[in-house]
Amino acid sequence: MTHRGSRVLRVASLARVEGEGALHLRVAGDRVEEARLRIYEPPRFFEAFLRGRAHTEPPDITARVCGICPVAYQMSACRAVEDACGIEVGAPIRDLRRLLYCGEWIESHALHIHLLHAPDFLGCAGAVELARTERSAVERGLRLKQAGNALMEQLGGRAVHPVNVRLGGFHRAPARDELRPLAERLRQAADDAWETVRWVASFDFPDTSVDADLLALARPDTYAVDAGTPTVLRADGGTGSFPVRDFPERVREEQVPHSTARHARLDGRRHLTGPLARFAVGGSRLSPTAREAARAAGLGDPAEGAVCRNPYRSILVRAVEVVYAVDEALRLIAAYEPPPRPFVDVPPVAATGHGATEAPRGLLYHRYRLDAEGTVTDARIVPPTAQNQGAIEDDLLRAAQAALSGRGAGRAEEVGDEELTLLCERTIRNHDPCISCSTHFLDLTVDRIRPPEE
Repeated sequence: MTHRGSRVLRVASLARVEGEGALHLRVAGDRVEEARLRIYEPPRFFEAFLRGRAHTEPPDITARVCGICPVAYQMSACRAVEDACGIEVGAPIRDLRRLLYCGEWIESHALHIHLLHAPDFLGCAGAVELARTERSAVERGLRLKQAGNALMEQLGGRAVHPVNVRLGGFHRAPARDELRPLAERLRQAADDAWETVRWVASFDFPDTSVDADLLALARPDTYAVDAGTPTVLRADGGTGSFPVRDFPERVREEQVPHSTARHARLDGRRHLTGPLARFAVGGSRLSPTAREAARAAGLGDPAEGAVCRNPYRSILVRAVEVVYAVDEALRLIAAYEPPPRPFVDVPPVAATGHGATEAPRGLLYHRYRLDAEGTVTDARIVPPTAQNQGAIEDDLLRAAQAALSGRGAGRAEEVGDEELTLLCERTIRNHDPCISCSTHFLDLTVDRIRPPEE
């Protein structure tokens, strides 16, 4: 008898993800033995950079963590330092921060939906090929991204690594007249966002489900973006919440040999944060327009507790969140009154502060310890991709196993290396991992191990 072949697939660099990551898959016959998402780019030492710096500096320094979602890092840093110093900013500044955050959601989701994720559903190798067959959709995605960038430029000073954000608020607050052109642009973006929902709703989605716990911020009054209480929806249906200050005790990180990113577990269990978690935890708090979009997308009625656990359908939730972010931005602009001062003073206090916001890819946590002079003595940052890595590996294992098992025992060799690689890359892209800021093309190495015949 001949033993079914074993093989090891090594994808040296993943395509259409933001940053440098690789895939290691070990297959024995028709059984997947191991799936590892390997994040190999060098450690960036941001937590170490922050130690010894003034308490006013984390918003500017952490903005450099990511060029796609710098606002998320700035807002989480502001919330953590202000928490340590016992400062609450007023409603006008909170609204401006939320408006800036809406711009980041719009531009980040538009990029992922149209240029990174949609090609998987339409059989295209990438955005360039997609533009040949779906030119209007790609142009729509670029218009949406430009609308989000315009918000970030107006409020943040520039779209990448904004410079107008500071501890306690902003260096400068816009006048009402300065926001009117943005409102005109956002009304066009609202139409584009709705058309995006209709477009992605037409895609074919594999039938699968993630069984990890879901973690997202929640608020009683609105869909959580820039603040909220960490809330868990367990895989078994249970729920719970905890204060942001308890995050380090509830979400524990550990180093793994195959990645420079730490793995994180929630209460010892693998968990997922991001659009699926936000929709499950807080979907009922979406605006009426966004709830209508969710129903039109086939996600169900959030007001009735609709939950989506299919990672392929995360593109639908992102499209709905674009509708929400545009709708929310228009609401904030219409109600905007400039604050008396663009910032409040934040005198230093010897204390520890915690902050969390919802980056486009999920819950982002910051903690800072300050001394009496305002020097940062310790810093901790837990990004969403580090939290999601374990759940992504579970998804990879299940997807690869289903593909092999579907061909029948003893026939796993019919699933070629290229087909299996594309399936795994698609599984990873469902979660829009932000590994850093660059994109690399695929370089695949396959080692085959064939046991001797009996």
